[in-house]
Amino acid sequence: MIRAFSLILALCATTASAEPTSNGNGAILRALDKTSGTTVDISIANGQVARIGRLQIVLNECRYPEGNPSGDAYAAMEISEIGRAGTVFTGWMIASAPALNAMEHPRYDIWVMRCITS
Repeated sequence: MIRAFSLILALCATTASAEPTSNGNGAILRALDKTSGTTVDISIANGQVARIGRLQIVLNECRYPEGNPSGDAYAAMEISEIGRAGTVFTGWMIASAPALNAMEHPRYDIWVMRCITS
């Protein structure tokens, strides 16, 4: 009983703190065309639109760990396909874990490489 109580106190004493971040000016994304096997890197500024094939990518924001621009980037994006209603992807993609919140598309894979800081 005392061990269980001690464990609960220890868990309650730890605080979950978010790592401070900085905002990048844009992001470098990588796109894979699954049919041809080719990849292309896309440089896109925050608030701008980029196109790859029939996909339209809007980068809302790119963040990285404060003081570490080469650290783990994560980007808020909206991806839609021309001629198709709605979006194919809306949300955050994380550079170190692209499969965590991946875009589901039959032809293309897109993931974040890093933020643009200058």
